[in-house]
Amino acid sequence: MSKAITKGVCYMWPFETILLWAAVLMFASVISSKISDKFAVPVLVLFLAVGMLAGTEGIGHIYFDNVRLAKNIGTLALIFIIFSGGLDTNWKDTKPIIIPGIALSTFGVLITAMITGLFAVYILKFSLLEGLLIGSIVSSTDASAVFAILRSKKISLKKPLKPLLEFESGSNDPMAIFLTTGFLSALTLKDSGIALMIPRFFLNMGMGALVGYCMVKAIVFVIKRLKLDYEGLYPVVTISLILLTYSIAVLSKGNGILAVYLAGLGLGQAEFFNKKAIMKFHDGLAWLSQIAMFVTLGLLDRKSVV
Repeated sequence: MSKAITKGVCYMWPFETILLWAAVLMFASVISSKISDKFAVPVLVLFLAVGMLAGTEGIGHIYFDNVRLAKNIGTLALIFIIFSGGLDTNWKDTKPIIIPGIALSTFGVLITAMITGLFAVYILKFSLLEGLLIGSIVSSTDASAVFAILRSKKISLKKPLKPLLEFESGSNDPMAIFLTTGFLSALTLKDSGIALMIPRFFLNMGMGALVGYCMVKAIVFVIKRLKLDYEGLYPVVTISLILLTYSIAVLSKGNGILAVYLAGLGLGQAEFFNKKAIMKFHDGLAWLSQIAMFVTLGLLDRKSVV
Protein backbone atom coordinates (compact mmCIF):
# COMPACT_ATOMS: atom_id res chain seq x y z
CA MET A 1 0.00 0.00 0.00
CA SER A 2 1.73 3.16 -1.16
CA LYS A 3 2.05 6.14 1.15
CA ALA A 4 3.17 8.52 -1.56
CA ILE A 5 1.32 11.64 -2.51
CA THR A 6 1.39 12.71 -6.12
CA LYS A 7 2.44 16.36 -5.98
CA GLY A 8 0.85 16.59 -2.55
CA VAL A 9 -2.65 16.26 -4.01
CA CYS A 10 -4.08 13.05 -2.58
CA TYR A 11 -3.14 9.94 -0.67
CA MET A 12 -2.83 6.63 -2.52
CA TRP A 13 -4.67 5.03 0.37
CA PRO A 14 -8.20 3.63 0.76
CA PHE A 15 -10.56 6.13 2.35
CA GLU A 16 -10.91 3.87 5.38
CA THR A 17 -7.15 4.04 5.99
CA ILE A 18 -7.30 7.84 5.94
CA LEU A 19 -10.16 7.74 8.46
CA LEU A 20 -8.14 5.35 10.63
CA TRP A 21 -5.17 7.71 10.73
CA ALA A 22 -7.40 10.72 11.36
CA ALA A 23 -9.01 8.94 14.32
CA VAL A 24 -5.64 7.88 15.75
CA LEU A 25 -4.18 11.39 15.44
CA MET A 26 -7.21 13.04 17.02
CA PHE A 27 -7.25 10.57 19.89
CA ALA A 28 -3.50 10.94 20.45
CA SER A 29 -3.89 14.73 20.50
CA VAL A 30 -6.66 14.56 23.09
CA ILE A 31 -4.63 12.20 25.30
CA SER A 32 -1.59 14.49 24.99
CA SER A 33 -3.57 17.25 26.73
CA LYS A 34 -3.10 15.28 29.95
CA ILE A 35 0.65 15.79 29.57
CA SER A 36 0.04 19.51 29.19
CA ASP A 37 -1.83 19.69 32.49
CA LYS A 38 0.80 17.67 34.34
CA PHE A 39 4.04 19.15 33.02
CA ALA A 40 2.96 22.71 32.10
CA VAL A 41 3.68 22.20 28.40
CA PRO A 42 1.50 24.27 26.02
CA VAL A 43 -1.09 21.89 24.60
CA LEU A 44 -0.68 23.26 21.08
CA VAL A 45 2.99 22.27 21.13
CA LEU A 46 1.89 18.72 21.90
CA PHE A 47 -0.61 18.77 19.01
CA LEU A 48 2.26 19.86 16.77
CA ALA A 49 4.45 17.07 18.16
CA VAL A 50 1.75 14.48 17.41
CA GLY A 51 1.76 15.59 13.78
CA MET A 52 5.55 15.51 13.59
CA LEU A 53 5.68 12.00 15.06
CA ALA A 54 3.21 10.83 12.44
CA GLY A 55 5.05 12.62 9.61
CA THR A 56 7.81 11.56 7.25
CA GLU A 57 10.55 11.86 9.88
CA GLY A 58 8.49 10.28 12.66
CA ILE A 59 7.18 6.83 13.37
CA GLY A 60 4.11 7.20 11.14
CA HIS A 61 6.03 7.98 7.92
CA ILE A 62 3.04 9.85 6.48
CA TYR A 63 4.19 11.99 3.56
CA PHE A 64 2.23 15.23 3.26
CA ASP A 65 3.56 18.18 1.25
CA ASN A 66 0.45 20.04 0.09
CA VAL A 67 1.17 23.56 1.35
CA ARG A 68 -2.01 25.02 -0.15
CA LEU A 69 -4.19 22.42 1.55
CA ALA A 70 -2.38 23.00 4.87
CA LYS A 71 -2.97 26.75 4.51
CA ASN A 72 -6.68 26.26 3.81
CA ILE A 73 -7.06 23.90 6.78
CA GLY A 74 -5.31 26.44 8.98
CA THR A 75 -7.52 29.31 7.80
CA LEU A 76 -10.73 27.35 8.32
CA ALA A 77 -9.57 26.22 11.76
CA LEU A 78 -8.60 29.77 12.77
CA ILE A 79 -12.07 31.05 11.85
CA PHE A 80 -13.75 28.75 14.36
CA ILE A 81 -11.04 29.22 17.01
CA ILE A 82 -11.36 33.01 16.91
CA PHE A 83 -15.17 32.92 16.85
CA SER A 84 -15.20 30.66 19.92
CA GLY A 85 -12.79 33.04 21.66
CA GLY A 86 -15.13 35.97 21.07
CA LEU A 87 -18.17 33.91 22.07
CA ASP A 88 -16.60 32.98 25.44
CA THR A 89 -15.44 36.52 26.26
CA ASN A 90 -17.17 38.07 29.29
CA TRP A 91 -18.07 41.59 28.12
CA LYS A 92 -18.76 42.92 31.66
CA ASP A 93 -15.18 42.16 32.67
CA THR A 94 -13.75 43.18 29.30
CA LYS A 95 -15.49 46.55 28.89
CA PRO A 96 -13.37 48.43 31.52
CA ILE A 97 -10.12 47.33 29.85
CA ILE A 98 -11.22 47.68 26.22
CA ILE A 99 -8.91 50.63 25.39
CA PRO A 100 -5.68 49.15 26.83
CA GLY A 101 -6.73 45.80 25.32
CA ILE A 102 -7.05 47.30 21.84
CA ALA A 103 -3.75 49.12 22.30
CA LEU A 104 -1.98 45.87 23.23
CA SER A 105 -3.57 43.86 20.42
CA THR A 106 -2.59 46.46 17.78
CA PHE A 107 0.32 48.69 18.80
CA GLY A 108 1.67 46.03 21.16
CA VAL A 109 1.77 43.50 18.34
CA LEU A 110 3.34 46.09 16.03
CA ILE A 111 6.08 46.97 18.55
CA THR A 112 6.78 43.28 19.18
CA ALA A 113 7.05 42.65 15.45
CA MET A 114 9.41 45.61 14.98
CA ILE A 115 11.72 44.64 17.86
CA THR A 116 11.86 41.00 16.80
CA GLY A 117 12.35 42.03 13.18
CA LEU A 118 15.27 44.33 14.00
CA PHE A 119 16.84 41.54 16.05
CA ALA A 120 16.57 39.24 13.02
CA VAL A 121 18.14 41.93 10.82
CA TYR A 122 21.13 42.88 12.99
CA ILE A 123 21.82 39.61 14.78
CA LEU A 124 20.64 36.93 12.34
CA LYS A 125 21.62 38.97 9.24
CA PHE A 126 18.29 38.84 7.42
CA SER A 127 17.24 41.64 5.10
CA LEU A 128 14.94 44.33 6.54
CA LEU A 129 11.76 42.98 4.96
CA GLU A 130 12.66 39.38 5.82
CA GLY A 131 13.32 40.37 9.43
CA LEU A 132 10.04 42.27 9.70
CA LEU A 133 8.21 39.29 8.23
CA ILE A 134 9.73 36.99 10.86
CA GLY A 135 8.82 39.50 13.57
CA SER A 136 5.24 39.66 12.32
CA ILE A 137 4.87 35.88 12.30
CA VAL A 138 5.84 35.56 15.98
CA SER A 139 4.28 38.82 17.20
CA SER A 140 0.96 37.51 18.51
CA THR A 141 0.16 35.25 21.44
CA ASP A 142 -2.30 32.37 21.43
CA ALA A 143 -5.04 32.39 24.05
CA SER A 144 -5.22 28.59 24.31
CA ALA A 145 -1.48 28.26 24.89
CA VAL A 146 -1.42 31.10 27.40
CA PHE A 147 -4.21 29.77 29.54
CA ALA A 148 -3.01 26.17 29.30
CA ILE A 149 0.18 27.31 31.03
CA LEU A 150 -1.63 29.47 33.56
CA ARG A 151 -4.04 26.68 34.52
CA SER A 152 -1.30 24.08 34.83
CA LYS A 153 0.72 26.29 37.15
CA LYS A 154 -2.41 27.19 39.11
CA ILE A 155 -1.68 30.90 38.89
CA SER A 156 -4.52 33.16 40.05
CA LEU A 157 -4.57 36.51 38.27
CA LYS A 158 -6.21 39.65 39.59
CA LYS A 159 -9.45 40.61 37.89
CA PRO A 160 -8.22 43.50 35.66
CA LEU A 161 -5.29 41.44 34.39
CA LYS A 162 -7.20 38.26 33.53
CA PRO A 163 -9.80 39.84 31.18
CA LEU A 164 -7.06 42.02 29.67
CA LEU A 165 -5.01 38.93 28.85
CA GLU A 166 -8.09 37.16 27.51
CA PHE A 167 -9.06 40.05 25.26
CA GLU A 168 -5.54 40.69 24.00
CA SER A 169 -4.89 37.03 23.28
CA GLY A 170 -8.17 36.65 21.44
CA SER A 171 -7.98 39.87 19.41
CA ASN A 172 -4.31 40.18 18.39
CA ASP A 173 -4.48 37.75 15.46
CA PRO A 174 -5.97 40.25 12.97
CA MET A 175 -3.03 42.63 13.43
CA ALA A 176 -0.46 39.85 13.21
CA ILE A 177 -2.10 38.42 10.09
CA PHE A 178 -2.23 41.86 8.48
CA LEU A 179 1.46 42.50 9.17
CA THR A 180 2.46 39.04 7.96
CA THR A 181 0.54 39.28 4.68
CA GLY A 182 1.66 42.88 4.19
CA PHE A 183 5.38 42.18 4.53
CA LEU A 184 5.00 38.98 2.52
CA SER A 185 3.44 41.01 -0.31
CA ALA A 186 6.21 43.58 -0.06
CA LEU A 187 8.76 40.77 -0.45
CA THR A 188 7.11 38.96 -3.35
CA LEU A 189 5.23 41.63 -5.34
CA LYS A 190 6.96 44.39 -7.28
CA ASP A 191 4.10 46.89 -7.01
CA SER A 192 3.83 46.55 -3.23
CA GLY A 193 5.77 48.21 -0.45
CA ILE A 194 5.74 49.26 3.21
CA ALA A 195 4.24 52.68 2.38
CA LEU A 196 1.18 51.04 0.82
CA MET A 197 0.51 49.13 4.04
CA ILE A 198 -0.78 52.23 5.85
CA PRO A 199 -3.92 52.90 3.74
CA ARG A 200 -4.35 49.14 3.36
CA PHE A 201 -4.35 48.82 7.17
CA PHE A 202 -7.23 51.27 7.63
CA LEU A 203 -9.22 49.65 4.81
CA ASN A 204 -8.53 46.15 6.12
CA MET A 205 -9.38 46.84 9.76
CA GLY A 206 -12.18 49.31 9.05
CA MET A 207 -14.01 47.06 6.63
CA GLY A 208 -13.47 44.04 8.87
CA ALA A 209 -14.94 45.91 11.86
CA LEU A 210 -17.87 47.18 9.78
CA VAL A 211 -18.74 43.73 8.42
CA GLY A 212 -18.34 42.21 11.88
CA TYR A 213 -20.66 44.82 13.43
CA CYS A 214 -23.32 44.40 10.74
CA MET A 215 -23.14 40.61 10.87
CA VAL A 216 -23.54 40.66 14.67
CA LYS A 217 -26.90 42.36 14.19
CA ALA A 218 -27.86 39.95 11.42
CA ILE A 219 -26.80 36.81 13.31
CA VAL A 220 -28.59 37.81 16.51
CA PHE A 221 -31.70 38.70 14.49
CA VAL A 222 -31.68 35.33 12.69
CA ILE A 223 -30.93 33.23 15.77
CA LYS A 224 -33.65 34.88 17.85
CA ARG A 225 -36.36 34.63 15.21
CA LEU A 226 -35.49 31.34 13.54
CA LYS A 227 -37.81 28.76 15.00
CA LEU A 228 -36.34 25.40 14.05
CA ASP A 229 -38.04 22.10 14.79
CA TYR A 230 -34.69 20.41 15.50
CA GLU A 231 -32.37 21.88 18.14
CA GLY A 232 -29.38 20.20 16.52
CA LEU A 233 -29.69 22.52 13.53
CA TYR A 234 -28.90 25.69 15.52
CA PRO A 235 -25.13 25.00 15.60
CA VAL A 236 -25.32 24.31 11.85
CA VAL A 237 -26.91 27.73 11.33
CA THR A 238 -24.17 29.45 13.35
CA ILE A 239 -21.46 27.68 11.34
CA SER A 240 -22.99 28.91 8.08
CA LEU A 241 -23.26 32.48 9.42
CA ILE A 242 -19.65 32.43 10.69
CA LEU A 243 -18.36 31.35 7.28
CA LEU A 244 -20.61 33.96 5.64
CA THR A 245 -19.16 36.66 7.90
CA TYR A 246 -15.58 35.75 7.06
CA SER A 247 -16.24 35.47 3.33
CA ILE A 248 -18.07 38.81 3.07
CA ALA A 249 -15.30 40.58 4.99
CA VAL A 250 -12.48 39.13 2.87
CA LEU A 251 -14.29 39.74 -0.42
CA SER A 252 -14.84 43.34 0.75
CA LYS A 253 -11.06 43.75 1.31
CA GLY A 254 -11.59 43.61 5.06
CA ASN A 255 -10.05 41.53 7.82
CA GLY A 256 -12.12 38.36 8.03
CA ILE A 257 -10.62 37.26 11.35
CA LEU A 258 -11.52 40.58 12.99
CA ALA A 259 -15.06 40.34 11.60
CA VAL A 260 -15.46 36.80 12.95
CA TYR A 261 -14.12 37.78 16.39
CA LEU A 262 -16.55 40.69 16.64
CA ALA A 263 -19.38 38.42 15.52
CA GLY A 264 -18.53 35.97 18.29
CA LEU A 265 -18.18 38.77 20.84
CA GLY A 266 -21.57 40.22 19.92
CA LEU A 267 -23.34 36.85 19.87
CA GLY A 268 -21.85 35.99 23.25
CA GLN A 269 -23.55 39.01 24.84
CA ALA A 270 -26.97 38.32 23.32
CA GLU A 271 -29.64 36.14 24.88
CA PHE A 272 -31.23 33.52 22.65
CA PHE A 273 -32.68 30.03 22.71
CA ASN A 274 -30.28 27.11 23.30
CA LYS A 275 -27.33 29.46 23.95
CA LYS A 276 -25.46 27.17 26.36
CA ALA A 277 -25.63 24.22 23.98
CA ILE A 278 -24.39 26.36 21.08
CA MET A 279 -21.50 27.69 23.15
CA LYS A 280 -20.48 24.17 24.21
CA PHE A 281 -20.66 23.02 20.61
CA HIS A 282 -18.36 25.81 19.43
CA ASP A 283 -15.96 25.18 22.30
CA GLY A 284 -15.61 21.58 21.12
CA LEU A 285 -15.35 22.72 17.51
CA ALA A 286 -12.58 25.15 18.48
CA TRP A 287 -10.60 22.34 20.12
CA LEU A 288 -11.08 20.14 17.05
CA SER A 289 -9.91 23.04 14.89
CA GLN A 290 -6.77 23.51 16.98
CA ILE A 291 -5.96 19.82 16.72
CA ALA A 292 -6.52 19.85 12.95
CA MET A 293 -4.40 22.97 12.45
CA PHE A 294 -1.36 21.98 14.49
CA VAL A 295 -1.36 18.30 13.58
CA THR A 296 -1.47 19.34 9.91
CA LEU A 297 1.45 21.72 10.45
CA GLY A 298 3.36 18.91 12.17
CA LEU A 299 2.63 16.53 9.29
CA LEU A 300 3.71 19.03 6.61
CA ASP A 301 6.99 17.95 5.07
CA ARG A 302 9.63 20.55 5.83
CA LYS A 303 11.19 20.33 2.37
CA SER A 304 7.89 21.45 0.82
CA VAL A 305 8.06 24.84 2.57
CA VAL A 306 11.69 25.60 1.78
